[in-house]
Amino acid sequence: MSNLTRWNPVSEFEDLINRYNRYFGLPTAGNGEREGKDLFRRNDWAPAVDIKETKEAFVIDAELPGMKKEDVKVTVHDGVLAIQGERRKEEETSDDRQHRVERVYGSFLRRFTLPDNVDEGSIRAEFKDGILSLTLTKVEPAEPKAIEVEVH
Repeated sequence: MSNLTRWNPVSEFEDLINRYNRYFGLPTAGNGEREGKDLFRRNDWAPAVDIKETKEAFVIDAELPGMKKEDVKVTVHDGVLAIQGERRKEEETSDDRQHRVERVYGSFLRRFTLPDNVDEGSIRAEFKDGILSLTLTKVEPAEPKAIEVEVH
């Protein structure tokens, strides 16, 4: 009887990332499998978002705990909304002993393609209690123009 081995593409991808990290001298999985998976998942981060739609607008709520509004930038270019920023790690003192660090720090960038019925000029942003709330007002989509073609 032959053994059947299940193919796990995620495992092969993690192996590829570990080889890449070894090549550039970055931390790899080491002996503990769990340690490697944590490193793989935390190389970069992105804030969690909720997107909801009302009759008048789309609302995007991004979770940015511990950040200030000065650390966040919202831009719109060619129908793409971008939220970017950086969460900085607090200064450590010489008498601090960290036993576990689970919060992720560093830069992030989230991009969202806007639907055709969003008025890019009327996007409003609010920042309160670590939540960035963006309101994207809807407009009636422009009617397509028919062009009459003459045949000679």
